[in-house]
Amino acid sequence: MKYKSSSIQISCDGGAATGKSTGAKMISKKYNLKFLSSGLLYRYASYLLIKYKPKNKIIFLKKKFKVLNYKKLNYINLHTPKISEFSSIIAKDNRVRNILKNFQVKFSIKNKNCCIEGRDISTKILPNSDIKFFFKCNLKIAASRRYLELKKYNPKTNLKDVKKALRIRNILDTKRKYSPLLKHRNSIEIDTGKLSKSAVLSKMSRFVDKVLKQKYEG
Repeated sequence: MKYKSSSIQISCDGGAATGKSTGAKMISKKYNLKFLSSGLLYRYASYLLIKYKPKNKIIFLKKKFKVLNYKKLNYINLHTPKISEFSSIIAKDNRVRNILKNFQVKFSIKNKNCCIEGRDISTKILPNSDIKFFFKCNLKIAASRRYLELKKYNPKTNLKDVKKALRIRNILDTKRKYSPLLKHRNSIEIDTGKLSKSAVLSKMSRFVDKVLKQKYEG
């Protein structure tokens, strides 16, 4: 469904390995939306802090994110266990969150057609987004997905360890003081454990088409 001069902003939230990144990327491609992964920003921040060990991490990150070209993140391996673990630690620091939040908000202002995925997009970053999706998936399936993903980078990856790490990450994300993982009251739930990729895209598309029709056909 195409509309001239149409604009739509979509937020996608969910726990680790629930398929939110895949869903967000698919819907972005279909509707030609600018895509941004909040999780990738946290991974990049972790990567920088681990690599450079700055004396003042807040001043350092402010400078780095002020000139960040998001596309370059695709050329850095940010999916290591060390980065994953460190990401959950810095995500609890509200000063770090504010730096990354500013980057995401500026991205949404610059790109009126966009889809941002993460854990607090609907509640903190894009509370006025046209559509809010919340992804869920049972731990067993989520762990299996993440295991296959990590195995590409490290053949010694252990499924049991991955499952444990996901469980801990989800607990930390839902219990943290600042911007915890929450399901917005207006979110549309997508259970990726029960749907194929094509079914996920189909379900998301139905809601996107409905909103576009309401906005541009009255």
